[in-house]
Parts: sequence; C-alpha cells; structure tokens
Amino acid sequence: MGGQPASLTEQLRRRWLARCQQLDLDERPSADQGQRLLEAYGEPHRHYHDLRHLDECLGMVDSMPGLADDDRLAAELALWFHDVVYDPRAPDNEARSADRARAWLALAGVALADRVAALVEMTAGHLADPGDDAATAVADADLAILGSAPERYREYAEAIRREYAHLVDDDFATGRTRVLQALAARDPIYLRPDVRAAREARARENIGAELARLGAGLSP
Repeated sequence: MGGQPASLTEQLRRRWLARCQQLDLDERPSADQGQRLLEAYGEPHRHYHDLRHLDECLGMVDSMPGLADDDRLAAELALWFHDVVYDPRAPDNEARSADRARAWLALAGVALADRVAALVEMTAGHLADPGDDAATAVADADLAILGSAPERYREYAEAIRREYAHLVDDDFATGRTRVLQALAARDPIYLRPDVRAAREARARENIGAELARLGAGLSP
C-alpha cells in the first residue's frame, strides 16, 4: 500500500478495529471499512497525505490533555476519514471525505455521524470555533506538521511537491506560497494552548524558511 511499512498498517488496523469494538459495531463491516480506509491512505500518489500522516494526527489527539470522551471520540473518527478522498487536482476532497464519513458512520449506527462529518469538512480551512474542543483538536492535529522538527518539515514540504508533480515549478511555487502565506496569517496558527506552546514558534520558523526557499526559486 503505497510503500507504507507493514507494521504501521497493522498497527492502524488494530487501532481501528479496537475503536469499532468499543463502539459495539458489527465486526465484518468494521473490518471491511478499516481495509478501505487503509487502502485509501496507502494510494501510490500520496506522499504526505498517507498512513504516516494519519498516524501522526491520531497520536497528536492521544497526547492532548483535557478532552472529554465524546470530543476525543469525535476527533478520532474525523481524523480517520479526513483525507480518505485525496486527489491533488480536485477542489472538493474534504466535502467528499465528509460524505464518506457520514454515510458509513450513519449506516453503522454511530450517533456522532453528522458531527464527525462536520469536523471533516472543517479541515478544508481549519476554521474551528475555539470553544469547540473536538474541532480545535482536529484542526491542530492536521496542522501539527507545521511545527515539527525542521528535518521532518522538509520531508513534508518535499512530499507535498511530489503530490503536485503535475504542476510546473512556477505554478507550484505560486500556489504553495499562497497557502503558506494564509497559514502564516493565522493568529494564532494553533487553537489549543498546549499545541500552541509546543509548536507555534517552530511552525512560523518552518513556514518562513519554506517561503524563503520558494522565493529564491529553490526546491521545497
């Protein structure tokens, strides 16, 4: 699956099945859906929006203190589905991913189906209500890569360039610069105080460094 380590694939599979078991969902449909999720995140055109990204997002939510059980559950389910549809050429990945989440969760009888779908749609712009703990958890987890160590950030930036290999360098640089400037204009970038304290300053340094490379005509 897209060159992802088998150990990570199996780790995520076990996590999904354990969560479905906790929700008392039917075993066979849950296993089938888990396989579809893993296959989606393992698609060969994904270089960043892949199983590693999913795992990192889930790990971020695991580490967030003070989340109520319902908020943590909604955030986790949203992250499982937030990039299930990912086509770098398409403008509606989040909406289509939300539709997938709503359809399967409703069919499975999960009461949070609409809530989870709304959280997935929110990742289109990461515009979360600061008072909504599930939404801020999802937004900050999805953007956590921005505040990662510089070497991990460079891996991320290079992976994004590979996902947009269909664009020539100038067009990619223009679009990527627009995205990074919008992220830098967020004040703050991170909505949760714990994530902000750990990652805000480094995120701004990483974004600034990538903007400088793009402005100089260098690779990400």
